[in-house]
Formats: sequence, structure tokens, C-alpha cells
Amino acid sequence: MKPSNQTIVCSGPEAVMAYRMLALRSALSLESKGLKMSRGVSALKIVRSEFGIKSRTAIKALAEYEQYLRSIGMIS
Repeated sequence: MKPSNQTIVCSGPEAVMAYRMLALRSALSLESKGLKMSRGVSALKIVRSEFGIKSRTAIKALAEYEQYLRSIGMIS
């Protein structure tokens, strides 16, 4: 795989929040497969507390969170 020399800059609070929401989606996807992205608070706990996701398992929460992201136009 060839390394990329492209840089992505998130400028402004809206762009940073959008990046964070997509990073949480990736972390939740890892947790649904039994992996952890960090040693801190789990993505499941963050998504449940900040976005009102009610599901208690990572797999169901991922589906619910992706539906939420679709409803706000973050993903297609």
C-alpha cells in the first residue's frame, strides 16, 4: 500500500463535531466485533449518553446510530 501525502484539516466547530461523530461510528463498529479502540470510556457509552441511543449492545447501537446519522444527513 502506497502512503498518502494528503492532509485533511477540520476547521471550525461543525467540522470537528462531524469528524468526531464519524470516529465514534468507527469505534462502535470495532466494539460490535469485540475489539476496543481505546482504554477510556467505550464508544457505546458515549453514543448512548450523547445521542440518546437506547440499545444496550454494540451491534444494535451501531445500527441505531447509523440510522441517526442518516437522518441528519451525515452518511448516505
